[in-house]
Amino acid sequence: MRVELTKFRVKPGKSECVDEWFEYMHNHMDDVLLGLEGEKMYVETIFREKFDNREYLYWYSVQDDKNPEAIEDAYIDQKHIEFMDECIDKTFRPDDMEAEVMMMPEKVREVMK
Repeated sequence: MRVELTKFRVKPGKSECVDEWFEYMHNHMDDVLLGLEGEKMYVETIFREKFDNREYLYWYSVQDDKNPEAIEDAYIDQKHIEFMDECIDKTFRPDDMEAEVMMMPEKVREVMK
């Protein structure tokens, strides 16, 4: 099982665009979840932080580490790419955090598989 947490910085002035992206995902959750199933992505959560007049997004995920089968939804994928290009600051290197300890009961792991 692969657990990841990555920090991205939002471009200045793009908070409203981030709001729109989150609203889009909420409104199209069935399609979003279908894509996650194919990727064997058990959990994907996006956190938002505003700190020192900057905005950051944190992507947390729990995914099977064995051969995900991507279910492509060209429209959802395109919207995601557009969002990343428009809103994510490419001058800030995404910060991949190291998981030191993962606490997940075996019965939860089995249900996820």
